[in-house]
Amino acid sequence: MAGVSLKCGDCGALLRSTEEARQHAELTSHSNFSESTEAVLNLVCSSCGKPCRSKTESDLHTKRTGHTEFVDKTSEAAKPINLESPNTANAADGASMDVDASGSGQSEEMVAPEVDKKLLEELEGMGFSIARATRALHCSGNTSLEAAVNWIVEHENDPDIDEMPMVPANSKNEPPKPSLTEEEKKMKLQELRERARKKKEEEERRMEREKEKERIRIGKELLEAKRIEEENERKRLIALRKAEKEEERRALEKVRKKLEEDKAERRRKLGLPPEDAAPAKPAEPVQEKKSTLPVKPVTKAEQMRECLRSLKKTHMNEDARVKKAFQTLFTYAGNVVKNPDEEKYRKIRLSNQAFQERVGGLKGGIEFLELCGFEKSADGEFLFMPRDKVDIAVLNTAGQELQSAIENPHFGVL
Repeated sequence: MAGVSLKCGDCGALLRSTEEARQHAELTSHSNFSESTEAVLNLVCSSCGKPCRSKTESDLHTKRTGHTEFVDKTSEAAKPINLESPNTANAADGASMDVDASGSGQSEEMVAPEVDKKLLEELEGMGFSIARATRALHCSGNTSLEAAVNWIVEHENDPDIDEMPMVPANSKNEPPKPSLTEEEKKMKLQELRERARKKKEEEERRMEREKEKERIRIGKELLEAKRIEEENERKRLIALRKAEKEEERRALEKVRKKLEEDKAERRRKLGLPPEDAAPAKPAEPVQEKKSTLPVKPVTKAEQMRECLRSLKKTHMNEDARVKKAFQTLFTYAGNVVKNPDEEKYRKIRLSNQAFQERVGGLKGGIEFLELCGFEKSADGEFLFMPRDKVDIAVLNTAGQELQSAIENPHFGVL
């Protein structure tokens, strides 16, 4: 079978004639051509009549215009390749055209489209190749320099952008539009670049906003997961503490019963009667405990412990602040114990910013200081502890309660 196309051995492009091969060689510097029995595709758009030489070109045409119907005229346009010189080939074609016109009329001659020469020169002046400039003007409607440049920017990654477009010889081209001046070309090119830059910046800002939203969402999910984990851990510790207390109570009860049995066994071996006064003994410790309730240090200790527990529960979600308050109260009490004669350690200004942030702003902080012996001055500006009311025992008790609250991680929780 005779060859119906010329194939470039360097890039694999299919060409219909020696003229196309010559133009391809000028554009690409490729020189390795051979005959091929593979016909060049001729997909003609049913809507606008635009021919497409490849599936890629037809897809791009569909994407740009929305036209989806194409007629495959590859077999109609395919004919044996003419390897004679262009002049001889043209003469032969001229002789056969009459025959074709009077015969089937199915084959069509494909030529490069006519475009505005001035626009073509302006695009060449911008550095674009002849094939790329011709394709851009043809595909953009041969309307303006701006439309051609826009088309090049949008299709710069097309595989056939540097191939010369071919159209039927009998197709009609619109009349050329007036070209732009050199100054107008520069302004248009600058405008296009500025538009592309703004579009890129807007896209980057949009992506940055999306990333920030995603980061915030992930952060919230991590915080919620951490809160749930801490809550579960707290519940587990409470249950574990209850179980330990119950186990300890059972162990003590078991030891007590064992001691009572041993004691009864010893009395039996010694020949002594069983102990009858056993029920009265548990009442004695109760009376002793009742007699110790009115003691002042014990009452103060309970009041201080309850005050600290209330402060911790009121500010349950501010562990760092509560711990800072306990440490500050511990410092106040310790300073008075160490320096009871120094008035500056027994006097606190209520309006002091540091005091308000650490103690005064927390419910229960000032009440604890009053339990330690501090009193509000008549003008309400100071907390003051008179020298004759300094009670070292009460202050030591306050220090013990504060130390326990600071070191016990479950203080105020159970």
